[in-house]
Amino acid sequence: MTSNRTSPRWKLVLTLCAGLLSPAAWGETFEIPAERLRDQIRGGLLGQMLGNLNGLPHEMKYIDEPGNVTSYTPALPDGARTDDDTDFEWVYIKVMQDENCLLLPPARIAQLWKERINTRIWCSNQYARQLMDLGLEPPLTGLTLFNPWADFNISGQFICETFGLIAPAMPQTAAQLGLNYTRVTIDGEPAQTTQLFTTMIAQAFVTSDIDEILDAGIAAIDPASVVHQIVRDVRGWHGQHGDDWRATRQRLKDKYSKHRGAMRDRNGYELNTGATIAALLYGRGDFVPTLIAAFNFGWDADNSAATAGTIIGVTKGYRWMLAQGWPIVDRYHNTTRQNMPMDETITSFADRLIDLAERVIGEQEGRRITEDGSIVYRINRQQPACVYPLQAPDAQIAGLGVAMRNEIERTLERGTTGQEMARAAYCAICLDMTDSMQAKHPQQWPRALDALTTDYPNVVQAIFYHAPTPQGDALRKKALAAGLQKPATRRDLW
Repeated sequence: MTSNRTSPRWKLVLTLCAGLLSPAAWGETFEIPAERLRDQIRGGLLGQMLGNLNGLPHEMKYIDEPGNVTSYTPALPDGARTDDDTDFEWVYIKVMQDENCLLLPPARIAQLWKERINTRIWCSNQYARQLMDLGLEPPLTGLTLFNPWADFNISGQFICETFGLIAPAMPQTAAQLGLNYTRVTIDGEPAQTTQLFTTMIAQAFVTSDIDEILDAGIAAIDPASVVHQIVRDVRGWHGQHGDDWRATRQRLKDKYSKHRGAMRDRNGYELNTGATIAALLYGRGDFVPTLIAAFNFGWDADNSAATAGTIIGVTKGYRWMLAQGWPIVDRYHNTTRQNMPMDETITSFADRLIDLAERVIGEQEGRRITEDGSIVYRINRQQPACVYPLQAPDAQIAGLGVAMRNEIERTLERGTTGQEMARAAYCAICLDMTDSMQAKHPQQWPRALDALTTDYPNVVQAIFYHAPTPQGDALRKKALAAGLQKPATRRDLW
């Protein structure tokens, strides 16, 4: 039986602190009737579910060429169901509410994954799940050094939307919340997308003007980031080409598709961020045209549609959406997550968000008041700002090497548990310490590799068969040079 607690020496201080949210610089007070706030939160969640589930038929269908969707009616005739665009957040949201904690600490997040997130996970999320079995915790599970998907994967986008919904008019807080949970599986540029989209969602409670929402989003990301340039490019192309969205899509593909449409492109933040921004611009603030544009831009279209749908859902509100007569059944059927409710509805999911939003407002020294017999939230409105700038990869790697070398050596010297030995082997391979560890510990090193191979075959499978990325290629070379054997056959991890 392995412990959920990791030695402090294995924890690098690269995460936002758990506990209370850091106070942000406040602007003017923003007041919103409680009824309107609830309506916008529910509209945002419904918009996310419609974009996600109605977008699935278009997912990865339009790569070389755009789609040709000309009409679309939003619908959930059998209700919504869990899918990775919403169910990771659902797990976090429920536990945040149950445990009265907005920023769950790394050990608790890893424990939740082991208890509840074990099936229907892909790419960076699937890889991170294997690292948790080794005893690595966030944010190490989201560093490219250990997770070869983490420098480009779109988890920074599709696992962030609900955190914008619970921080209305508080973009810095929305970004802090989002990063605490998306950095489980990503870092770097994808972390900028978390800040971009949580900020835009938080801003959508204040204005329905798409340009103002985009202005807020771009103010929340590192000016040196590729994400910053993508937003500027798409806005510029939209201005140049007017209604010719195909021309904008071609410009986006020509500049940011660099891997011939392979998984690195399809699952990458570049094309999918650009598609989401374009959908908002060409949708002109209307729900159906926005989702049609997201579908047609393609690539990982359900995720782009879900993010754009969240933003427009907030601006339109739940009552407006229901008034359109779309066939929507109030159900959120759990088909994926263990130890989670089986009787959730869209409404009850939204109620959890509303409850947490009230707590976030209070922690940022806002309050609930009564004016003329009606309940109003007085929110300390925040200005958008980048709370997590890009970090130099070389500096990050150097810091990890210093922090972890002694622990790896101690583990090999002690020859303790299989998990510790396997983790030491994996980290040494990733940190380019193989030669020195083999030289200093010639007897223990084969034992560490054997522990990794025998006790954690899914990790070895992930290295050799479930990381078809440039970083994955580099990791495989390191692993082979370290003496790790490639499994004879590929098998699924879930």
